[in-house]
Parts: sequence; structure tokens; C-alpha cells
Amino acid sequence: LIIKIRNKMKKIILAVSFILASFSMVSAEIGVNVGVSGNLAVFHATGVDKDTNTAGTSTEKSSEDATGVAGYTSFFIEKTLGDRITIGYDYVSSSLESETAETVRNDLKAKADGASTAVTNSVKVAFEDLSTLYVALNITENLYVKAGMATVDVITKESLATGSAYGNTSLDGSVMGVGYNNTFDNGMFFRVEGTYMDFDNAKLTSTTN
Repeated sequence: LIIKIRNKMKKIILAVSFILASFSMVSAEIGVNVGVSGNLAVFHATGVDKDTNTAGTSTEKSSEDATGVAGYTSFFIEKTLGDRITIGYDYVSSSLESETAETVRNDLKAKADGASTAVTNSVKVAFEDLSTLYVALNITENLYVKAGMATVDVITKESLATGSAYGNTSLDGSVMGVGYNNTFDNGMFFRVEGTYMDFDNAKLTSTTN
């Protein structure tokens, strides 16, 4: 069961996949559930950089894959409608950040005599304010399916010797999932869920050069 976030940029293209497992323990009053979920995610990303020369006659392109694992919590509130339908909102308050990718290059234009100077480039990306609005449908007493919409802010954090800088953006996506829910006599319940998310593409271009 996979959550997939894809961030496509003109200069940087990222494809991120999540494998999610969640556990929730909440109280229910008058058809309203409020709770906290613990999530475990496996991320897979592909980054692509395109660099076009000043004349626009040639373009250099490079790409790289990476995988990472992260755990995080989310908060949700739900309202049940009848016996089978639930509408809900889920919010991740923590920032999901990639590791910092760093490279050292020799700058041949740094000195008039043609000598090179080592310069460092570092790049990092963070996903913040991941929010999901969803509807769940009970298939059986315990088994349910869900669908909805999600948004997330993409924060770029780079330090490039060329002086290049990238702005931030936001992504919208769709959500599908399936889960198992068990409710106790005292109104508490636990839930195990797998979710698939697919976000629209976005593009970012260097603001300086």
C-alpha cells in the first residue's frame, strides 16, 4: 500500500513514494472522532536538473534516485454520517525533510589567472502542512475504504555557489486508501490503514540565473 507524492520542477523534478502504516486510539462522542495517528513511511525520490546555456542552444540534464525512511504523527477529526459514511480531516504538523545533498566543484572562473577554487553546493527539500480531506465508506463492520484530496507545501532549501535560488510551491493530489477499524465498548478504537496519494506536477525555475 503506497502513498506517492510527485513534485515536478523545471529545474528539479522529484518523485516521492510513501509506504504508510498507521495506528490510532481515539474517543468518539456523538459521532465525532478526534485522534492521533502514528505513521511509518518509506520515501523513494528521483531528482532531475536541467541547465540551459545563455544562448538557449544546449541543455545539460542529470538525474539521481534516492530512498529514505521516516516516522511522523498526524492529527485527525471525523464526523460519522449514518452507519456507513465518515468525513474527516487529517493534518501533519511536523516537517518531512530530505537529507542534504552536497557536492564540491572546482570553479575555473573564480580567479583571473585561471586557477580553480573549490565551491560547495547543497540542496534539501521539505514537505510541510500536509493536509487531507477525505470520505470513508464502511464495507463491513471493520473494513473500510476511503478517498479524498490532499495538499502539501514544498519548501526548497538550497545553497548554490552559482547564486541560483528556487522558490517554494504547493501541490494538490488525490487520496485512496483501505483500512481496518475495531471499536471497543467504551468508545475507543484502533485503526490500521494503508493509503495511496498521487500529487499533481509543479515546476520551479532558478530566480537568479
